[in-house]
Amino acid sequence: MFSKLFGGSLRVMPASSEAASSKAASRKSVGRPALTLFPVVLILLCMAAAAFPAQAQDSSQQQKKIENMPDYSIKVDVPVVNLDVLVTTKDGQTVPGLLKENFKIVEDGQAQQIATFNKSQAPITAVLLVEFASTNYDFMRGAFEASYVFASTLQKDDWISVISYDVKPRIMTDFTQDKRAVAGALREMTFTPTFSETNMFDALFDTLDRIDRIEGKKYIILVTTGIDSFSKLTLDQILKKVKSTKDVTIYVADVADIASGYCGVHACRSRGVVMGIGHMDYLQGENEVKTFASLTGGRAYFPRFEGELPDIFHQIGADIRNQYTISYHPTNPKLDGTYRKLKVELQAADGGALKVKDQKGKDVKYIVYAREGYTAKHTKALRSQVVAQFEGLPSLSG
Repeated sequence: MFSKLFGGSLRVMPASSEAASSKAASRKSVGRPALTLFPVVLILLCMAAAAFPAQAQDSSQQQKKIENMPDYSIKVDVPVVNLDVLVTTKDGQTVPGLLKENFKIVEDGQAQQIATFNKSQAPITAVLLVEFASTNYDFMRGAFEASYVFASTLQKDDWISVISYDVKPRIMTDFTQDKRAVAGALREMTFTPTFSETNMFDALFDTLDRIDRIEGKKYIILVTTGIDSFSKLTLDQILKKVKSTKDVTIYVADVADIASGYCGVHACRSRGVVMGIGHMDYLQGENEVKTFASLTGGRAYFPRFEGELPDIFHQIGADIRNQYTISYHPTNPKLDGTYRKLKVELQAADGGALKVKDQKGKDVKYIVYAREGYTAKHTKALRSQVVAQFEGLPSLSG
């Protein structure tokens, strides 16, 4: 390297020759500036300049990497909305074979671009939420037994829990893949219950709160008369909870018509007192559970006879298996906690109305089931998530 810089070669000279040369050079340099040290100084300066960037880089890295400082990352959430969409004919038959191009999603009046689309294949996580009160409804025992029809449709990777409610919810069996455990939990509800209250709002709120901590899609199958007798929560409060809970679809088997007919004949009693539930009470309950289902993209069934229940629970299982899963990034990215209204429509390839035909080639009417809206994340909630990522870090100022 040095030979290239100065155009010569370096030699190691003997000590005697070096001394003689030094004396000769000393004599020759009398009266002239001492220029012989210039190459050496230049070499030292070059070496120092070459070493400085490396030392500066090492110092910079040491500043960046504080001793005992744990690794961390900042997670930035990109808003994404997941939708489960079910399309059926007017008589309840599912419509298969639809494509991504057949769906149009509108949020608060603005068309959205679909990011992902597929037929739902993920394992099911479901809760059977069953009314269980001392009203001496013999028909409810039939409803419990029919509920097992839904459990029997589950596959090996699915999870199901059974929760009963009267004055408060009770977990009969936690999430399990064992169908025998589900059957045992439902059999327990064929015995005489203790309380007559049917606090549906409280039970649904508690169940939504529990499953909101579970990632992925969840389903609640609510088996009820629709009567709420003594809940602490109001209808507005439970509706707010339903709207704000993500990735949950509620299906309802409302046995109000069976209850009304049965009690009209048998004068239903609770603790020896004839129950004063009238037609308007059942009608109000019917409207409420309809709202729970429609807000989340589910369906509400209202059988009139006990014999209809097994087919209804089988249909609920089929509905879940035949949903389309769609996601999109909303054009409104604000994290303001507002409720956004959704509308899902079907369209043909040319953008016109999609026509569905039966096997005979006749046009059939169809129904699109999807949640009516969602609650956007709030900035404060997102900020708390980011702050949580930094908990336990040492103070940079200390």
